Amino acid sequence: MAFHQDSLVFKVRRCEAELVRPARPTPREHKRLSDVDDQEGFRFQIPVIQFYRCDRSGRDPVQAVREGLAQALVFYYPFAGRLRELPGRKLVVDCNEEGVMFVEADADVTLDQFGDALQPPFPCLEELLFDVPGSSAVLDAPVLLIQVTRLKCGGFIFALRFNHTMSDAAGLVQFMKAVGEMARGADTPSVLPVWERELLDARDPPRITCTHREYDQVEDTKGTLMALDDMDHRSFFFGATQMAVLRGRMPPHQRNSSTFEILTACLWRCRTIALQPDPEEEVRVLCVVNIRTKFDPPLPAGYYGNVLAFPAAVTRADRLCQNPLGYALELVKKAKADVTEEYMRSLADLMVIRGRPHITAVRSFLVSDTTKAGLGDVDFGCGKVVYSGPAKGGVGAIPGVASFYIPFRNRQGENGIVVPVCLPAPAMRRFMQELDTLLKEPAPTSATTDKKSTFVPSSL
Repeated sequence: MAFHQDSLVFKVRRCEAELVRPARPTPREHKRLSDVDDQEGFRFQIPVIQFYRCDRSGRDPVQAVREGLAQALVFYYPFAGRLRELPGRKLVVDCNEEGVMFVEADADVTLDQFGDALQPPFPCLEELLFDVPGSSAVLDAPVLLIQVTRLKCGGFIFALRFNHTMSDAAGLVQFMKAVGEMARGADTPSVLPVWERELLDARDPPRITCTHREYDQVEDTKGTLMALDDMDHRSFFFGATQMAVLRGRMPPHQRNSSTFEILTACLWRCRTIALQPDPEEEVRVLCVVNIRTKFDPPLPAGYYGNVLAFPAAVTRADRLCQNPLGYALELVKKAKADVTEEYMRSLADLMVIRGRPHITAVRSFLVSDTTKAGLGDVDFGCGKVVYSGPAKGGVGAIPGVASFYIPFRNRQGENGIVVPVCLPAPAMRRFMQELDTLLKEPAPTSATTDKKSTFVPSSL
């Protein structure tokens, strides 16, 4: 169930980029990001894309989004500002009303022409989310870039690139919903934004109380990190049938594990086999975990900063690849279970003590579940969403490491999860072979281990 970008080509006519400012004056001030927000691993831009089918309302989507954005920025005015860096690498938002970068465009293509291409990697993505010169820096540049592209069929594409230091997916969706509400005529957003980033600042004095293997500093002695442009980009669909096969491969006592846990264990193992690291080297999977619900007292409703941790499961490559899948699953489950409010406090303290380090990228695989983020619920009042989610896999301060789990309905009407994966071409071929074997062979009746080879198709 793999998808690779096909030959669909179309032309996009763009207007000159403009800056959309808040519709009314907003406070001119500096707002500090939290010690979780401004870590190195969030200092990059994430592309998000939404495809909307025409609803015959007759309203121009460009005008609707532009007006909704200007009204929403009155409440979310830090998004119209610029990031500055203070001593100690501390980031603050200069709330100066400079505005959000906005691009109006038209494409000579219909929604139906995309066919199976309505999943990453998208044809002509660079035309649907144009990198306006000078707009992509983390500091002293727009923290949001939005492009609205009208389609020949009356539908439209809403594409956005946002600076991850400002928000996580939940915070971004909160803002996008506010833009939609204002575009539909609301006077105020249904959820009012709360800044209060000091709630996730380091303690005084800071103290690391938990183990954070996700921030181990590992040297790339084997040249494993590659440029994203040199990689093969494909998407893989996992519906009820595929998940039933994967679940059936787990020992009986593990089959009630979550879809995220089972899928992560399987993809981590397949990817490691495909990359062929040295058997004794450590490999890790980092699970992006939203811990908004684990704070006591709770974080205020409307808080839109980053509330994410990256707990890591770590093991030797030979152990991961030779053991049955249940071994990887146990490691993933334990890593997720480690995340508590204390873990988050310890993480913020680590950032201050160690100078805001990057997450470990060498021999790492990072997975982020966006299936419950709510991107598909964003309504601008002029179309029904047919795809919503990250625009491509592999994005991040270190390219090629991350995959997203994106809610998706295929052309047969089956709901499931689509996962974009980036790997060097030879490794992608091995990954597809390993995954195909995992999904097509009958599930074993008992756990078996084939230790003849570490990295060719191994025990399932």
